[in-house]
Amino acid sequence: MGGTDRGYDGGKKVNGRKRHILVDTLGLIIVVFAHAANLADSTSARMLLTESTWCEPTLGQVWADQGYRGERLQRVAQGCDLELEVVERTEPGFVVLPRRWVVERTLAWLGKHRRLSKDYERLPQMSECFVYQAMTALMLKRLTS
Repeated sequence: MGGTDRGYDGGKKVNGRKRHILVDTLGLIIVVFAHAANLADSTSARMLLTESTWCEPTLGQVWADQGYRGERLQRVAQGCDLELEVVERTEPGFVVLPRRWVVERTLAWLGKHRRLSKDYERLPQMSECFVYQAMTALMLKRLTS
């Protein structure tokens, strides 16, 4: 499993690549960003937000988890005319957090696709393409049923 653009994230104990997704309130993907795991989540979020305003100019509010908090990210969101709200964890243990479950559900849908279960791709752009392909297949299945 070779390929370019790989790294190690010591915080999440992930070797290889990470995928960041931006979804709408139904859980349908707007933007996907795949990159080396050693790139910080806040840096990835800045790239994701700037890409999202280009792809979806009517986007107004974004909910994110605690990994995406920070003043620089808030300034990027304001520069893109987005309202960024970080969903904070209030109590220990497993608790369904508001709006965050939508992204987790989308990741579960994507996890059912064999090609996305592991990182088989040599290029991160191909990984992004297969995420879009899996979401397109999911939407087509919903339209036909």
